[in-house]
Amino acid sequence: MIRAQDARGMVTAELAVTTLAAFALLTAMCWGMYLVVTQLRCVDAAAAIARQAARGDTVAIAKAKAAAPSGATIAIDKRPNLVIVSVRVKARPLAPWLIAVPLQARAQVVPEPAAGDNR
Repeated sequence: MIRAQDARGMVTAELAVTTLAAFALLTAMCWGMYLVVTQLRCVDAAAAIARQAARGDTVAIAKAKAAAPSGATIAIDKRPNLVIVSVRVKARPLAPWLIAVPLQARAQVVPEPAAGDNR
């Protein structure tokens, strides 16, 4: 049988553990949302850069590259029948000393025929 005097600190301890668990869960959810948003930014940037590279618009390519996440590596591979763009970034959510998560997006577009090109 537990006396009232013996269980005096139980509520405080349970509240402390619950608060820390809730904070850890909130932090993990924020980290996950950051990774999802960064991945979507990579996908959008790769698609936009590929479209502009297929058109041959260098000014628009520079603008599309600016929309990529900071620190992203962008590779453009122009082939006669295909333009391939890959965007890679190492995401470091929350703090620079945490584990880096490598993210990558790739887009492929068929180049547009040049103006006046009769194929």
